[in-house]
Amino acid sequence: VIAVLISISSGMPNHSASIQLCVQKLRILIEDSDQNLKYLGLLAMSKILKTHPKSVQAHKDLILACLDDKDESIRLRALDLLYGMVSKKNLMEIVKRLLGHMERAEGSAYRDELLYKVIEICAQSSYLYVTNFEWYLTVLVELIQLEAGSRHGRLIAEQLLDVAIRVPVVRQFAVNEMTNLLDTFTVSAQSNSMYEVLYAAAWIVGEFAGELEDAEKTLNILLRPRLLPGHIQGVYVQNVIKLFARLATTCLELQDLPGLVTLCDHVLDKLQHFNGSSDIEVQERANSACMLIEMLRNQLTTSTDAMAMDTTTEGGIPPLAIEIVQEMTLLFTGELIPVAPKAQRKVPLPDGLDLDEWINAPPPEDAASSSSSEHDKDELFVSATQAGTAADGGAKRRQSLELTPEQLERQRMARLIEQSNNPHYLKSTPTASGASNADQYDNIDDIPITELPLDMEGVAALRVGITKRSDKYLQEQQAAQGSKDGKKKHKKGKKSKKAKNKVAYNSSSESEGEPKPLHIVNTTLDMPEG
Repeated sequence: VIAVLISISSGMPNHSASIQLCVQKLRILIEDSDQNLKYLGLLAMSKILKTHPKSVQAHKDLILACLDDKDESIRLRALDLLYGMVSKKNLMEIVKRLLGHMERAEGSAYRDELLYKVIEICAQSSYLYVTNFEWYLTVLVELIQLEAGSRHGRLIAEQLLDVAIRVPVVRQFAVNEMTNLLDTFTVSAQSNSMYEVLYAAAWIVGEFAGELEDAEKTLNILLRPRLLPGHIQGVYVQNVIKLFARLATTCLELQDLPGLVTLCDHVLDKLQHFNGSSDIEVQERANSACMLIEMLRNQLTTSTDAMAMDTTTEGGIPPLAIEIVQEMTLLFTGELIPVAPKAQRKVPLPDGLDLDEWINAPPPEDAASSSSSEHDKDELFVSATQAGTAADGGAKRRQSLELTPEQLERQRMARLIEQSNNPHYLKSTPTASGASNADQYDNIDDIPITELPLDMEGVAALRVGITKRSDKYLQEQQAAQGSKDGKKKHKKGKKSKKAKNKVAYNSSSESEGEPKPLHIVNTTLDMPEG
């Protein structure tokens, strides 16, 4: 039956009545209690979606209802269908429903899939269906707060950077959101991948520091001592210099010599934490920044001692100090834009350059020498104790990490949750001991009920039904759409009766109903010819 429905939909693409009939029959299969029929119905619906997306979009509520199914394969199939069902009109509503499912979903694998699908739906075709990028940035921040242990931290960071670079209109909103994210991000052992969003946030507030409302507050947040990976700390130090250059330029404009001295002392004091980092890159950047700021501080000290002399400009700031600040500002002048993947093809090869030719003589193909060098390389980092053990014939074993009982219990509970949500795992039948524990209460009213403290810090995101910041954009869109529908009903009464008899589908009327984009995405950032 399903094959016949697919054949009819593909064989008569212009017969709208037949397509509608096929979709209605597939809806009956999806609503069936048989899991196999439901899965096959969703599979056939995805086939029709490629050729007739408008017909499938009318059954959006049915597809969203499949996200609550116990079978994980059906939930994943419904997620694949949602990718092709979005439009400018229903994107915010679909993302809101997916965020609600993330709050209720159990199992890290499925929650990660939901997070990935939300980003994939919004970012498809260069953000074709996103009309408000302030809403999208708010959704990304909510994903970070909702799923701190996700493995898609790098993907969210790439989206934050891409939107901030390609949509200049929302940069002021973006830098303020990133400042709040840097201030409120909770460092924990479960957020190893989510540390990447701090990389993006620190870069955005430093690169677009001119859009910040309070640059000094952001500088203090970046200078706050925190246990972060080395590459994140390196980005922090780099953007501390950018913010310092902006604040120092402001002091020059105001002729504020005491404020500039205080700024130098404060940054030098806080950078000592980065000087003691275990990462060599962080140490190098921090030391370079300290040397540069100390040069400026020395010039300001000589100016303070010789305030009465004529060698200084008005306000007591020496010309060399002004030159240092100006050079630091010029160091970060200019806007960085992304390079398209195919940009390298547009660069012509110089005459006489052969990329396939060896620059130096190729190494000799000597297997014996290569094997001996590999053997020497393996023995280079072997300690004396390990070498002695190997000589005695003992096997070199890596010391196993002993887990505490609490860690073992957490791993066991996580494994049970994953097994309960895995449709391919055979669940065990409940034992008699479980039944005896359930029968210890004679009356249902005697069973104690524990109240969950959902008002605790960090648990507010678990409350189902709570209004998120991104919901206000959906409410504004629905209010605007409602006013447009009211005007259309008023004009519809003036139309002739001939227009009512038309059954043909009008694509222009559908496009008129979609909301207009508030922000424009810059997609012409490719390198020029030449």
